[in-house]
Amino acid sequence: MRFILVLIGSMFVQCSFGQLNRALDYENEGNWAELPSDTLKLWAPFIKAAPFKNVDIFYVYPTLLTDPNDFRWNYDIEDPRHTEGVINYVVKYQTSAWAELGKVYVPFYRQAHLRSFNNLEVGGELALRMAYEDVKASFQFYLKHYNKGNAIILAGHSQGSFHLKMLLKDFFDEKPLQEKLIAAYLPGIGIDKDSFKNISLMIEPHQTGGFLTWNTLKKEYQTEIYQKWYQGRAVINPITWDLSLVGAKKDHKGFLFTNNKVYRHAFKTHLIDGAIYIDRIKFPLGFLGRKSTNFHRGDVNLFWEDIRDNARLRTSHYFEKSN
Repeated sequence: MRFILVLIGSMFVQCSFGQLNRALDYENEGNWAELPSDTLKLWAPFIKAAPFKNVDIFYVYPTLLTDPNDFRWNYDIEDPRHTEGVINYVVKYQTSAWAELGKVYVPFYRQAHLRSFNNLEVGGELALRMAYEDVKASFQFYLKHYNKGNAIILAGHSQGSFHLKMLLKDFFDEKPLQEKLIAAYLPGIGIDKDSFKNISLMIEPHQTGGFLTWNTLKKEYQTEIYQKWYQGRAVINPITWDLSLVGAKKDHKGFLFTNNKVYRHAFKTHLIDGAIYIDRIKFPLGFLGRKSTNFHRGDVNLFWEDIRDNARLRTSHYFEKSN
């Protein structure tokens, strides 16, 4: 097996090209965080309406490997911190927004460390490629063994959205599978408006067959991060699901907090170039967000009920068009 040593700060980090060429085996159910057989008990507190019979949700979770003192390039899925973060944080507070629509599939994958995005030439690109090869292999296995012709919702956040963007190019864009795409929810990354040949940003609440994206910032959004990653990119307003400059507080359907309560009418959204911003979250524990520099971690759960409602609308419209 051939290795490369790269320098990060004062530490050498080892990457394996052999590992890069071997995606995880998704015939092993242990390499899935969630399969439909798991979801009845997990999603029970969140289910309010009957699921659609012929809909699958394929969800890819965001970056959990963020510790600057952790010099791994990719997360070992057998690391208990990885498993804990996926099941008890992102799956619970993000994937649940789509859970009542149909069958849920969440693959574990050897995601890249957060540093990868800013260190592409010294190991980051390889790390991201390894992560995508896992996501790609899991989706191929899903298509072959689980899909059975069902319509598909792709959903993710941050690094998950990054990989789903490539999945859209490889499997959907100008390909037969595009007809099965209800929507791709891709918040948490900057996506160029012309990223796809035949998959468009959806700018009406009921549209199907395209993608949606937004990045949630604070009112003081003019930062280097905004200018580098988001400015000029595609964006919609996730309260109105169109290009409205303001999403009114009265129209905010609710966000899911870590106390498992949903808070309605908590803020209004402002559409800017490539992102959205919210100036203040009004709810009993709103002070917890005052020290945040942005609301990236909340891109999904801040709009949890809005996403649920919109995904059901799009799914209903998809089947109305199909009949």
